[in-house]
Order: sequence, then structure tokens, then C-alpha cells
Amino acid sequence: MNRPIMLVLALTAVAGCEGSDARAQEARKMDSPAVAAAPADNTKKNERDRDDAALTPGDQGESKADREVTQAIRQGVMKDDSVSFTGKNVKIITVDGVVTLRGPVDSVQERSAIGALAQGVSGVKRVDNQLEVAAK
Repeated sequence: MNRPIMLVLALTAVAGCEGSDARAQEARKMDSPAVAAAPADNTKKNERDRDDAALTPGDQGESKADREVTQAIRQGVMKDDSVSFTGKNVKIITVDGVVTLRGPVDSVQERSAIGALAQGVSGVKRVDNQLEVAAK
């Protein structure tokens, strides 16, 4: 084999080893007790969502009407400039025309505005507004 080719192969092998060593060091940092000990902010909410009665986005109705209702509400929320970034990320779940709104919002006014927007969409039978005002 030609010497320049051998040199390129050797340098490539060394560079690959250095990169994987850096990744291994970073992984060890993430496993450190300081990182692992930090509890998740939403642990209690995750426990609540394990309850079979709590609707999650996985429970979204599969009918065309339910999907269209959810889509219309989401589009309305996204177009409303008065809704905060937090409010734009609420869960919207529609099952048989019943809309469930879940997640944090920044104010009581925002909670009411999103609920009213959902109620105003054609095909909505009822709105179960479970939005929570985030503590600041």
C-alpha cells in the first residue's frame, strides 16, 4: 500500500478514537450523582397521568370529526398572539366531540380564553377545561 494512504488511514483511526473518548467522558458526566439526583419538575403530573381515567394525547379520537376539532382548536390557539408560549403547548384531546384541555397556562384569563376558543369550534359538544394556572 502507498505511504500517504496508510498515513490517512492512521490519522482517521486516531481521530475516531479521540471522538469516542470525548463522548464517553460526556456520558460519564451525565451519570454523575449531581445530575442523577435532580428530580424531574413534573413528577407529580406524570404520576397523575398514569391513572387510567386521565386522558392523554394517546386517547385522541380517531374519527375525522375529532381530528378536525382538535386541529381547529390548535390552529386557533397558535394564531392567538395573546396566548403565551406555555399556553400554546397545552394538550387538546377530542373524543366523540368532547374536548379535554390539559396543561399549564400563564393566567386565569389565558385559561378562560383557550376554553372559550375550544367551545366556539364547530362540532364541540362539551369542553372539559383542566388547564392549570402555572405558579410564578
